[in-house]
Amino acid sequence: MDVDVRAGLATVPSTAIGVNHAIWDSQLGTDDVADLLRDAGVGMVRYPGGSYADIYHWRDHTAPGGYVAPDTDFDTFMAGAARTGAEPMIIANYGTGTAQEAADWVRDANVTKGYDVRYWTIGNENYGNGHYGAAWEADEHADKSPREYAANVVAYSRAMKAVDSDIKVGAVLTMPGNWPDGIVGEGDTGTWNQEVLTRAGDAIDFVDVHWYPGGGNAAEAVGKAEQIEDAMVLLKEQIDAYGKPGTAVSLTETNVGVGPNTQPGALFLADIYSGLLEQGVFTVQWWNVHNGIGTVSEVAGQRDYGDFGLLSSGTCTADNTVCEPPLNTPFAPYHALSLIGDFARPGDLLVRAGTSDPLVSAHASRRPDGSLAVLLVNQDPANAKPITVSYHGWTPSAAAPVVATYANGATSVTSGSANVLPAYSLTLLTLRPARAEAGPPAPGRPTAAAVTDRTATIGWSGPAGAKFEVYRQHGGASELWGETTGTQLTARNLEPGRRYTVNVVARDAAGRQSRPSPPLTFTTPAPATSTCAVKLTRATDWGNGFVWNLDLSGAGPAADWTLTFTWPTTWQSMTGGWNATWEQTGRTVRVTGGRPAAHDRRLHRRLQRPERPAPRLHPQRLGLLDGLTRTSQSTVPLVMTGR
Repeated sequence: MDVDVRAGLATVPSTAIGVNHAIWDSQLGTDDVADLLRDAGVGMVRYPGGSYADIYHWRDHTAPGGYVAPDTDFDTFMAGAARTGAEPMIIANYGTGTAQEAADWVRDANVTKGYDVRYWTIGNENYGNGHYGAAWEADEHADKSPREYAANVVAYSRAMKAVDSDIKVGAVLTMPGNWPDGIVGEGDTGTWNQEVLTRAGDAIDFVDVHWYPGGGNAAEAVGKAEQIEDAMVLLKEQIDAYGKPGTAVSLTETNVGVGPNTQPGALFLADIYSGLLEQGVFTVQWWNVHNGIGTVSEVAGQRDYGDFGLLSSGTCTADNTVCEPPLNTPFAPYHALSLIGDFARPGDLLVRAGTSDPLVSAHASRRPDGSLAVLLVNQDPANAKPITVSYHGWTPSAAAPVVATYANGATSVTSGSANVLPAYSLTLLTLRPARAEAGPPAPGRPTAAAVTDRTATIGWSGPAGAKFEVYRQHGGASELWGETTGTQLTARNLEPGRRYTVNVVARDAAGRQSRPSPPLTFTTPAPATSTCAVKLTRATDWGNGFVWNLDLSGAGPAADWTLTFTWPTTWQSMTGGWNATWEQTGRTVRVTGGRPAAHDRRLHRRLQRPERPAPRLHPQRLGLLDGLTRTSQSTVPLVMTGR
């Protein structure tokens, strides 16, 4: 395991640790719940709760077609948020409301009552309004397209900011790789995200996404967290391409696909909160504080109630044969949340960490006082793992670290060992530095110029008289690209089509090291010159899978060419290919010329959402395209789905 304090990621904001409240939850705003959330370090709470937001009318506290529990009105919610010490995020009713209704809510909250509610989102999962075939979100607009949603976002934002210009308004996007990302609806000129960002990007302050990655079993569900870095990079690329570059991101609903109130939920929560905060998301919010009993099963030796809440609702199955623990008993994800609250404190700098064990993930944060917190997640349900950590750019003191562990089936976080990770557990190490000394100021965020397939010139600002070191993030141990007393450096021998993330560190004359600069991420283009070319075009997209056409130029005779490429991550895979011979080993795909036997396949997409039934989409049959011919250009279709 490696931790590199020179590889800075993002600084933890006060709103980082978030949860959802719902108006159908009778415990919303109670002292017991508020105190439990405060103890876990919750810094943001969302209201009035998921899809209910699009049927909720704040003025009379009603949700036609849904259940509203007693004592869950806006003032009660705000009192609970104040007791928790958390900032509120409010969802304005888009589906059955108006811009004027939202503006009146801002006036009541911030002008009349002085609550100073800063964050307001326009609707909830509005892409689920039937425009793409699946409808779970209320939407009374005759036009349900992203174009219409974007126009109304602009109207809402103007009306709300006319009341209070200091508020921040967010628009709903879909997560890359999740339905309906990549789908262009009838009558649209682009995808949901493209349309909303292009038309409403200048009117919003942040975008709001949800992520329910699902999973067929506990191991697969927990492992989905490794996808989040790439998904967030893709989302930021969409924002920069179509909207206002640098627009902030909130992720306000997430939960695991298997074992939501046992250890898989805890492990997933720890990884997903850490991974999202490392990518600069300003709040991550679990669905939900309370949710209620679902399908009862046994997961990793523990009874799982199929409950997506952090706390027990104290409910029973319909036949009363199984009941949850007493009301407000913390489930496993709550204990993981409390560890995250200790790990990622406001003002901490998250830094890169990595392991060589695919079943162990690592995250690290550096405190303002120089101490270091290391969060280790052991996804192996059967085997303990030794703890051996190498630190780069930082030296621990000889004092024993403080160790906190949450083990499978435990009812609380306990003191643990600094030598071993129990099977299926979370462990937080907190270490003091060997010496605490102030270094020079951190350099400013770097920029990349003159980026080619092989080189890039990195520039930055920094303290006068310092020496600067440029590091490329590489797992948990960064690679030194070079050092200079100037403020730019040209990196050479880069790989075409590769994504790079770099930081700059300053050293003063005494050799003292600064904190790292904010990270810079850039991607090198395809080779400038080549004897052959490969062009990818997307033929069909159903959200979490797609069909590609590969156009090979200059490939020569059909039987004489070989194409090899590597997926950027382990969670991408090929499920079929035509007009050539295809094979995948690990992340590497090898394609050779030839004419395979004719066949076709049925492709299915299954959307897994814990809080509502999956929309049903018809299977799509793809037939063979024309075979390869002896020309200088051939078309090779590739089917790829995420897993």
